[in-house]
Amino acid sequence: MRRVTPALAGLGVAALLAVPMTAQAAPGHQNDSTSLGTKAPYAPEQNPRTYQQAPAGFAPVFTENVSRHGSRAATDSEDGDLVLALLKKADAENQLTAKGREFGPKVQALLDAMSKVGYGQLSGRGKEELQDTATRLEQRLPGLFATIAKKGEKIDVVSSGQGRAVDSGNVFASTLAEKDPALKSLIGPTRTDVNLLYFHKAAGGAAYRDYIAGDQRLAATLKSITDQPKTHTAARSVLKKLFRGDFLATLSADDQVAAAEAVYNLYAIAPAMVQESPDGKGWGLEKFISKRDAAWFGYLSDAEDFYEKGPGFADSDITYKMADVLLDDFFTQVEAKKNGTSDLGAELRFTHAEEIIPLAALMGLPGSTQGVTAEQPYTYADNAWRGAEVAPLGSNIQWDVFRKGDTYLVRMLYNEKETAFKAGCTPVSKGSKFYDLKELERCFGRTAN
Repeated sequence: MRRVTPALAGLGVAALLAVPMTAQAAPGHQNDSTSLGTKAPYAPEQNPRTYQQAPAGFAPVFTENVSRHGSRAATDSEDGDLVLALLKKADAENQLTAKGREFGPKVQALLDAMSKVGYGQLSGRGKEELQDTATRLEQRLPGLFATIAKKGEKIDVVSSGQGRAVDSGNVFASTLAEKDPALKSLIGPTRTDVNLLYFHKAAGGAAYRDYIAGDQRLAATLKSITDQPKTHTAARSVLKKLFRGDFLATLSADDQVAAAEAVYNLYAIAPAMVQESPDGKGWGLEKFISKRDAAWFGYLSDAEDFYEKGPGFADSDITYKMADVLLDDFFTQVEAKKNGTSDLGAELRFTHAEEIIPLAALMGLPGSTQGVTAEQPYTYADNAWRGAEVAPLGSNIQWDVFRKGDTYLVRMLYNEKETAFKAGCTPVSKGSKFYDLKELERCFGRTAN
């Protein structure tokens, strides 16, 4: 969600960064997770003690997941550079507010921390998220991992090949090995499968990329959502905290929106970098953007993700059809286990929001079931889709497989919450979160019947 205009791009960022700034800032209140969109850090959504027990006689024989990488640094310094350039230009003209003078050093410190971590790479919080999720997996299925160790079954780890996804897989796997050293020799090195876990950039995503690049309805819809009076009002509200009126008057309406979005983007990524903050408790950027303004820019960010990755337009599946390769792999792994052609005890996959969000829409997971029309666009008021719930940093979908004789049951966890499969799939009993594999194959159209 970047709209850097030619005027802002022409500020001469490198030169402006040479202008000195002063002051410090105090920490503020905690971020509201919804306003962070898909930058929201991960938290499990259910207490494991409340999980349903498998029906009598069924024992776990396999588990598989797909996980978004954990919390990370921003992918580049563009937002911070833009904000610093504006702050330093305004400072040279004596046009900063008190908060504006406080903001610059905090932005610079955050950029320095992200540069040290590596732009786009896992932060300390991100690594901890993966470690904790792996620990809960092992605790949820102790019998399974004991069986894996006893039988010498394999644990396959696969990623998109992008650094943060590779690192997420390595952290997750090493945590399992630390919890149970008998698993260490059974965990294979993290391998790469671009077609499976980076499909939006692979051959299977060609039509999708054409849609993103050239679909006029998409472009017009996103423009109409972003370019409305409330956006410009929120942008001015954000910038008035930092700049005096005379300086704001030199920025066009579009420049103001681009600058406010950059401030919002820094606010949104800061919680992912909490462990790298000077006191390890946070960056205090919340005091520089009101909850109302953050919520509005969070909505704009969600709208972009909704249309470009999620349910999108109700008359099209272009944004999520390509995720079928990943859903197919979930079924393929379970079916191979049932058929006796697999020596795997666990299949662990690590990817990105661009894969989790379409998969959630394809599977009809909670919050991802409702597309929209051009006449009635996506709003919070009439659509349940929220980036912070659908695909926060570290989000995951897990299938646990249980066996009794020739019968295989599957339980799905979505962000570690027991979750029913889509409408039309019937569980083994009313209210149960366990489904017969044959029923899921029927429900998802994998069998002739």
